[in-house]
Amino acid sequence: MPKWKYLLGPMRVPFLIVTLACVLLGVAAAVWTSGRVSPVYIALALVGAVASHISVNALNEYFDFQSGLDSRTTRTPFSGGSGTLPESPGHAHYALVTGSTAFAVTALIGIYFLSVRGLALLPLGLLGLLVILAYTPWLTRNPVFCLVAPGLGFGPLMVMGTSFVLAGAYSWTAFFASLVPFFMVSDLLLLNQFPDVQADKGVGRRHLPIVFGRRTSSFVYSAFLALAYLAVIVGVGLGYLPLPSLIGLGSVLLAVPASLGALRHGEDIPRLIPYMGMNVLISIATPALVAIGLFLG
Repeated sequence: MPKWKYLLGPMRVPFLIVTLACVLLGVAAAVWTSGRVSPVYIALALVGAVASHISVNALNEYFDFQSGLDSRTTRTPFSGGSGTLPESPGHAHYALVTGSTAFAVTALIGIYFLSVRGLALLPLGLLGLLVILAYTPWLTRNPVFCLVAPGLGFGPLMVMGTSFVLAGAYSWTAFFASLVPFFMVSDLLLLNQFPDVQADKGVGRRHLPIVFGRRTSSFVYSAFLALAYLAVIVGVGLGYLPLPSLIGLGSVLLAVPASLGALRHGEDIPRLIPYMGMNVLISIATPALVAIGLFLG
């Protein structure tokens, strides 16, 4: 395997597009609330967000390999890791170095924005760094924390953080916008846990499908989808999001079959996989559509 694959594999590059959609949503919220924003700040916020995603991915790959989880897991296109480290165990340190370097980049960009925007950013920044470090070794051992941590990272932390560093203040617009990826990215990881129940249970994880079963988790998945759309409707109704933001509801055309697919095939992983792919599209398309609505508004 070429050396560059040892670096790119643990990054899970195809999934980084979720970060792009969430940063776009934060930029759109800042533009709608404050007008013009700095292109330099946009670039820095994007680098920091992508670095944070790379860090949590690479550290997850490293810890999963070290725990022996990779040898227990049957990979799907959307779960079970990249498979890079099991193919070349001697290069596991690449994932650790990648994750640690990306973490440092995230922290340095955060420190820069603290210096120019003030200490109001500190709670979000510290919580974000804590989620990165704690997710695999600790948060995956609690069903509630494991459920909401991904959405917290990509929703309130990433969207509101991006909006804050661009606009210089927090806003209800950014908050309501951030609820979309909060629910949908939580759902993204939730559905991706369905194939790994037995493997994850064997290494001490306690996420929702392990503790409450796939059937109950399917209902939670459906409820979170509904709450994401409700957040857009309420945000528009209260005047914190412009009317064109409702175009984000267009992804319901995918959400309804994905929800039904999870309810019907939660215990049948081969038949669930197409709906897992649909779920990825929902998690990317909805924040992007809401962002477009904000730009249009």
